[in-house]
Amino acid sequence: MENIALQAKNISKFFYQPESFKVLKDISFEVQSGEFLTLIGKSGSGKSTLLYVLSTMDTDYEGQMMINGVQLTGKSQNELAAFRNKNIGFVFQFHYLLTEFSALENVMLPALKLGQYSKAEIEEKAYRHLSLLDLKEQALKPASKLSGGQQQRVAIARALINDPSVIMGDEPTGNLDSKNTKVVFDIFKQLAKENKQTIIAVTHDDDFAKNSDRVIELSDGNLIRN
Repeated sequence: MENIALQAKNISKFFYQPESFKVLKDISFEVQSGEFLTLIGKSGSGKSTLLYVLSTMDTDYEGQMMINGVQLTGKSQNELAAFRNKNIGFVFQFHYLLTEFSALENVMLPALKLGQYSKAEIEEKAYRHLSLLDLKEQALKPASKLSGGQQQRVAIARALINDPSVIMGDEPTGNLDSKNTKVVFDIFKQLAKENKQTIIAVTHDDDFAKNSDRVIELSDGNLIRN
């Protein structure tokens, strides 16, 4: 049990507009600590919906979900928000940086919100993560002045700032060219291998998926490959 990062048990979800529709159908699987997992499937298969349930941002589902042995199903929104900020990092297709803030300030924000370290300690840590992603020289630039690949790497540094055990990505390379896609993939691979951080990413990129540790495929809300 101590090596299991995430457990999903009989996850089902309905959409009710314009009519009742079962978008996830009794999904069960486990993810090991330090595993790099990709979720694939055609548009409408339910993969992004599943990711949002796994991330605890969507609580309107049936079944049970655990991360690091903590039962998250049934917890309050405030409890889930606190758990997410400490344990889960997010990387989306769009970077969602505050464009008027510097790269450094963007990376620092989640740690300032968590409040476990002083501002000086957080700044030092943010510089460390930016260095890891070859962005130290860009630290004081406004996010709006960075390239698309740089912005996405800043978003990854921001996702890492609280040392989350699980990093979730929703099409994290969807807006990137092949060169930057490889950079992001290699970063995720390194985090999983060296830091034992668990990566769960939705992707449409076949090469990205096949080079991950494991692929889970959905079709019409059913898990067809695990």
